[in-house]
Amino acid sequence: MDAQQIAFLDQYEQNLTDNMISASRSNQYFDGVILETPDIDDKWKEMSAAYVADAVKEIANYPQVALGWAMYMGMAVAQMWDQDWEKYASRNDIYESIRDKRGFDYLDEVVRSEILGLEGTDFKKAENMVREYSQMALDAIRHEQIEPQSPLAFYVYARSIKVLYKIGAAIWLSQLGYKMSTEMNNN
Repeated sequence: MDAQQIAFLDQYEQNLTDNMISASRSNQYFDGVILETPDIDDKWKEMSAAYVADAVKEIANYPQVALGWAMYMGMAVAQMWDQDWEKYASRNDIYESIRDKRGFDYLDEVVRSEILGLEGTDFKKAENMVREYSQMALDAIRHEQIEPQSPLAFYVYARSIKVLYKIGAAIWLSQLGYKMSTEMNNN
């Protein structure tokens, strides 16, 4: 991959992130500041290869699933981070343990009900939110008019699911009450 393609991918990722942050602010999912932790970011690095291996099979027929389930994984890892990170920090099979409960096709339901504990209206709201963001990512990918199944298409997809994962984590951290603070303790 040459420098021009890397610059394109960096810009694509930044634009998608900015668009999703703007949508999050408008929808009041979070205040527009992505709360990042190395713990949560590192888990994506650990699980992304296994996720991609499963999701790539779904791209042609279910592109929103192939994209959106990454957002659910971000939400799930954020929940685990809040709940008991010592328990989950050393696990390198978080994605597989979630997927294996009912298979990749039902990963969304496992995350919403078993990990996040959502029911009724909240269960449906989360589904609609992930559908909206995965459609936003799909629209961004299609807008680029990249040759399908090309190496560049793969990298655009990989950057898209990374953004969805981070947005999912940020939204869920916000739902849990975490907020970015610029105050400093001078004691």
